[in-house]
Amino acid sequence: MESIRNLFAQSGQDEYFGEPITQLEHALQCALLAEQSGADDDTIAAAFLHDIGHLLPPELAGDYMDGYGTVDHEKLGADYLRERGFSEKVAQLIENHVNAKRYLVFKNPNYFARLSEASLKTLEFQGGPMTAGEAAAFETNPYFKGILLLRTWDEQAKIPQLPTPDMEYYMAICRRSAGY
Repeated sequence: MESIRNLFAQSGQDEYFGEPITQLEHALQCALLAEQSGADDDTIAAAFLHDIGHLLPPELAGDYMDGYGTVDHEKLGADYLRERGFSEKVAQLIENHVNAKRYLVFKNPNYFARLSEASLKTLEFQGGPMTAGEAAAFETNPYFKGILLLRTWDEQAKIPQLPTPDMEYYMAICRRSAGY
């Protein structure tokens, strides 16, 4: 847990790419939305940590998306959390939140029209809309519904100055989720 806390201490105040909030504010808002929906600890932890891959140091991160974060941040973050004892559910929700965007763009033209400029830019780096075959395969993921919910919260969690519980509140949920 200390390594996660340190990542937020080092990079949590960085701008959330192209949005008027910080990385930490985005994480806190996403977790709050999950909690308000009645989600379990694993889902709240995944909501809080879904972008942890953006906070990893350069030697772990690899390539960047022209100022819009880390390429494959979802996979890097999921693997980072698996190594720290988080459940496969947490990892799958995080690892697939970008796939959810690609899926929703494929399935729903109205969703594409609502994406922010930053989300449109990152979509290019993330493979664009899914193909019909990719979408059919994605729908079979056992966490499919939870992944789509996480994506919804991710899109909504961009409100400047929104009051939320503090980081320690969600770190306690993460500790429970990881069995610490």
